[in-house]
Formats: sequence, structure tokens, C-alpha cells
Amino acid sequence: MKRRHFLTGAAASLSTVGLGSLSGCGWTLANVRPPATYGNSNELLIYTWSSYTDEKLLALFEQETGFRVVVDIFDANETMLSKFQAGGGGGYSIIYPSDYMVKKMMELNLLRELDKSLILGLEQLFPRFQNPKYDRNNSHSIPVAWGTTGLIYNTKKITQPVKDWKFLWDNQQSLKKRITLINDVREVMGATLKKLGFSYNTTNPQQIKQAYEELVKLKPAIASFTSDAWKPQLLAGDLSISMCYSSDAKQIITENKAMSYVVPSSGSSSYVDTLVIPKTAPNPQAAYAWINFLLQPRIATYVMETLEFATPNQAAFTKLPLEKQKDETLFPAPATLEKLEGIEPVGNATSIFEEYWTKLTSG
Repeated sequence: MKRRHFLTGAAASLSTVGLGSLSGCGWTLANVRPPATYGNSNELLIYTWSSYTDEKLLALFEQETGFRVVVDIFDANETMLSKFQAGGGGGYSIIYPSDYMVKKMMELNLLRELDKSLILGLEQLFPRFQNPKYDRNNSHSIPVAWGTTGLIYNTKKITQPVKDWKFLWDNQQSLKKRITLINDVREVMGATLKKLGFSYNTTNPQQIKQAYEELVKLKPAIASFTSDAWKPQLLAGDLSISMCYSSDAKQIITENKAMSYVVPSSGSSSYVDTLVIPKTAPNPQAAYAWINFLLQPRIATYVMETLEFATPNQAAFTKLPLEKQKDETLFPAPATLEKLEGIEPVGNATSIFEEYWTKLTSG
């Protein structure tokens, strides 16, 4: 998996968070007439990350709206975009791209501009998600989840506190083949760039080269580049430390309290996953209904508690138990947030990143 792979199955039932009929809660279907030129008007096709939905959530949506949901999964933003550009995405009415991919898809003129009069609950988002840099005024996207990238480690194997990315380089002899990094060029190169004092999103060829050279030094200590397979290995004690996403870290910490997650002090990345409606959407009525459904605080709370990622919905956040609100694995302190960068398109520098990544990961 090149991007987040969340918990499979539900960790809580709908009843535990008081979910039931949403009638009388101010929630209504979006009044949009869907085109009859493609597919079934009673069907909503969603293209999303693994485990962003579960059967109970889909069943409740169908009960409330009459729309049957079909879910397809992608493992990377680039995979999703490639499918669209190859003409294979015409059946989807809702897609879940990450922030930087929203910007890229907008530039490619793939997304429908949202009709805000059909959306209920935007004012319930945290202010920083209401006018994001990647999509001003949420013109084409609605945030649904967010998180950070950092390091998770076994405190029984690493007794000193891990504070920064440089810990990997400083201790690579003792950690040889007990380190994993995410299988993602922009995350791995970006983390190394932050260690060197540069931006995740630099387009400077010399800075990118320096990051590559640093990674070459670390490579003998790296067991693998993986975004998912590290989890059972870390739990089994075969690994000591792994680069990961905060939602995955939360899952592992829940299973083993000896695990600890840190956002490196020199800075890291943050991600926002969103809901968008492609221009080719065959059923925009169902798409707006899905957006409104997920914006409901009780629904957003259920999704967050079940799938263990941070919600951008302030109204849902206030419904969480105080201990969850103070969980810095999911909700970092303001000082940490200031050091985070969202991954952005880097234009012509993309080929430079890819060239060095191929050299690093081959052989």
C-alpha cells in the first residue's frame, strides 16, 4: 500500500455512538436531478481508500436515502489518477483524493465545482479546513479525514526518546534491518529534506540530490520500504521503528501500549483526505447526499472512532471523550502543527524525485 491502510472491520457498532435514523436532525437529501445517461440513478459508486467505509455505515445511508452504494478501493493517489486519465473512472460519483491530488485534479479540469447551496454542515468544520490552501473556500472538495506522518517505535527496544528523523541516521548501526520507511517517494524524500532543513515541497535539484545521498547512507539499515507490512513485524518484535501515518500508529498503540508515536521535531507532513465529485459523475444527487451524510456530527464521530483517524469536523470532535480529544497521536499540539507541511505538486521536479527514488529502491 502506498498510502494509508486503515483498520478493517468496525471497532464499534452504530448503537454505541447513538446512531439511528437521521430524520428530524436537519439532514435532507440534496435536491439535484442526476443525469440518466450513465448507470443506475439509485446507485452511488465510490472510489476510496481501504476501510473508509463499513457495511453498517453503507446500510444506514441506503436506509436514509434509498441509494445503494458500491465501493471500489485504490491504494495510491497516483493509481486513482491514472485510472481516470485512462478513462476508467467515469462511473464514480464520489472520490477520496488527498489534498495535493485535489489541486492536481483541479488543474487537469477533472472536478465539478461544488454547489454550496446543496451542502449542509460546512460551518461545522474547523476553521483551518474551511479555506485550505490546496482548494480555496472548498470550491471543489470537502475534507473528511486528516493526519500526520511520523515514527512509531517499540519503547522496550528503544529506551531513549525518539525526537527527530536524524535518530535513524545516528543509530543506524544498532537498528540495522530493524527500520522500515513508507513506500512513497514524496514522504521518504520529504522527511529527509526536513531533516536537512529544507521543505517537503522543494523543487531545488541540489536539495533533492542531498536528500537522496542521505538516504543512500541509511539504506543498509532499512529492512524495507512498506506502508503496511511493517505493522505485524513491529508488533512481533522483528522491527524496532517504522515510518508511518498517524492513523496506523493509533491502531498499533491500541494493540500494544509499549509502542510510541512521534512527529519529528524538524517537521513532517500532514495530509487531508477529501470528498470530490468528478465532472463525469453519473449521479451527483447521490454524491451530494453522501457528502451531507458524512458531515453530520454523529456520523463523523462514528467514522472517527471506528477507523481511528482525526476528524476535520469540529462539531464531531466536541462529541469525543476528553481522552480522545487530548490524544496527540491523532490531534497534535499547536506547536507541532506549525512544523507540518502538506504535500504539494512539484511540477517538473517530479521527474527528479522519481529518478532518485528508482535508484534508491532498486537493487
